Amino acid sequence: MASAVSAGLSSAASSALSSAVSAAAPPPVAPGKMEPASENLVRIAASCVIAAAVVAALYLARPVLLPFALATLLAFALAPVVSVLHRGGLNRGSAVICTVAFALAIFACLAMFIGNQLSHLAPGVPRYQANLLVKIESIRSSATRSTLFKSATGVFNNFDNAISGNTTSAAPAGQRAASGAAPAQPVTVEIRKPDPGPLEILENVADPLLQPLAGVGLVVIFVIFILLQKEDLRDRFISLAGARDLQRTTSAIDEGAQRLSRYLLMQMAVNTCFGIFIAAGLWVIGIPSPALWGLIAGIARFIPYVGLPVAAVLPLTLALAIDPGWAMVAATAILMFGSEAVTGQAIEPWLYGRQMGLSSIAVVLCAVFWTWIWGPVGLFLSTPLTMCMAIIGRNVEHLKFLDILLGDRAALMPEEAFYLSMLAGKPDEEAARAEVMLKDAPLCDYLDSVAIKGLALAQLDESRGALDAAGGEKIHTAVRQLLEDISDLGVVAETENAPSGNAALRFDSFAGSDAVPVLCVAGRGELDSAAATLLGAVLHRRGIASRAILSEMTTSTRLGALDHSGTRIICLSYLAPCNHKNARYLVRRIRRQLPGALILAGFWNEDHNDTSFLDAIETTSSDGIVTTLGDAVAQISAMLKAEVAGTARPPSVAADLREPQGAET
Repeated sequence: MASAVSAGLSSAASSALSSAVSAAAPPPVAPGKMEPASENLVRIAASCVIAAAVVAALYLARPVLLPFALATLLAFALAPVVSVLHRGGLNRGSAVICTVAFALAIFACLAMFIGNQLSHLAPGVPRYQANLLVKIESIRSSATRSTLFKSATGVFNNFDNAISGNTTSAAPAGQRAASGAAPAQPVTVEIRKPDPGPLEILENVADPLLQPLAGVGLVVIFVIFILLQKEDLRDRFISLAGARDLQRTTSAIDEGAQRLSRYLLMQMAVNTCFGIFIAAGLWVIGIPSPALWGLIAGIARFIPYVGLPVAAVLPLTLALAIDPGWAMVAATAILMFGSEAVTGQAIEPWLYGRQMGLSSIAVVLCAVFWTWIWGPVGLFLSTPLTMCMAIIGRNVEHLKFLDILLGDRAALMPEEAFYLSMLAGKPDEEAARAEVMLKDAPLCDYLDSVAIKGLALAQLDESRGALDAAGGEKIHTAVRQLLEDISDLGVVAETENAPSGNAALRFDSFAGSDAVPVLCVAGRGELDSAAATLLGAVLHRRGIASRAILSEMTTSTRLGALDHSGTRIICLSYLAPCNHKNARYLVRRIRRQLPGALILAGFWNEDHNDTSFLDAIETTSSDGIVTTLGDAVAQISAMLKAEVAGTARPPSVAADLREPQGAET
């Protein structure tokens, strides 16, 4: 399933947004070539087959892969100790042997401590039998006295009898007596096995012990060889996976090793403190052997989601057996699960931050997947394995889908998320994202880097027929709603540089107090109108009165009917690239209707280095050409200041592009 999704993402990354709008008409297919839809189906089918083969290999090879994965994780945890010993003067082999022996000694001491505590706890268990029986009897009697329980039990019994066909009626006693037949008595048959021989006894005793010991021995051997051949294994992996891009592959391996080691270190520290806190709390409550339960709780936290609930069963059972009442049970439950909630929801996110680099849903799904493949040990290894997969996907181009599926970074670019939110008619979603960006940036920067680029994506879809007029109108409506939602955001960053007092622009000299000196005229369609609305919002934020004119209002008749007595600047708005011919005709039309106005052409989807953009300076015959809202606001402000001061018109912001690079003045 994951590979099928990844194949769809990798093969349609460039057209993911357009496919959300509608299915474009398929292009003509050359003779002898496969249709694009068929190619996609073949690619998806091949990805499904590969994914099934990988999952089957992981499942069938788990006797070898499981110890190797566990050994790799332990090797990452022990590698810093080996490095310290190696720098201290030991050769690498001696450092590895000492480190592994030290780790085995720690595990042996923990096992002996747990066994010792259990041996001391076992003799006291019969003393608590009476309390357990009393509690069980009280629960049973409360349940049997409950009318709700009786009614539910009766209903279920009736259903069971009706489904199974059992009847409670029996033959009358007179009929049984008249028949005179005595009921048949069953014959008891006992099957006895022969006494086991010495070899069979040895096999029955050794078989349950040899399998775990063999697994532990295999893990220890893998750990030793991984630590001894760490650099050689890294070089072989680089040669296999990234011989053509050594830098990126090496950085991926180093990043994965550092992040995994840091995660294991932090997890060990957190779980140690958690176990100490649980032991202290259980000692205060009065639970026997609190150090044992604290140790088990700390170890169980390495298993996500189910580790602590399983570790809490025995302390809760002891609390239930020791205390005749329910206070100790409640205190133990609050201690165990309350501490887990605080640690998991507050302390760990604060400590880890973005160190894991995984999304929450990816952690849950991968935990289910690895548990299904490898059982409880797979659940223990799920988070480190998922972290390694996300790091590989972040650095290997062909496995980019792993970072998209598992990583915590946004799957869509900000402009793509903007486009989808506007297309879906959900400006409140984009307003929430804009609020984060506008904390440290002015509104103009956000609109240039996100909104204009998002509208440019919509324009591309409209140009190829994937977005109809109704979709463009919906986007324009959503843009207006978004501007209303974020009208009070980004003010702090802008008011620091905003003019104030006598330095502010005043337009009373142009006309009456209601004069609108700037008209933002949309070139063609609703998307150009949305871009003009964005420009008007930025001008309003800078204290410049403006009005947006829709594209259908740019005809000669409607344009002449507008009240333009106070208009000094007209800014055209175009999103479609290389739309200079239409702009030239519109400039001529405006010249006839408003001969005294300055005209600024805004091509928001152009590049300063594009030759067609440079040619547009002559072809449009406008007074200036800009490609960003920020340049447009700067040019309009300069033009208005020149009008107020009565000086000559300032040169175009894009006029310097024609000058040769490095020319001396």
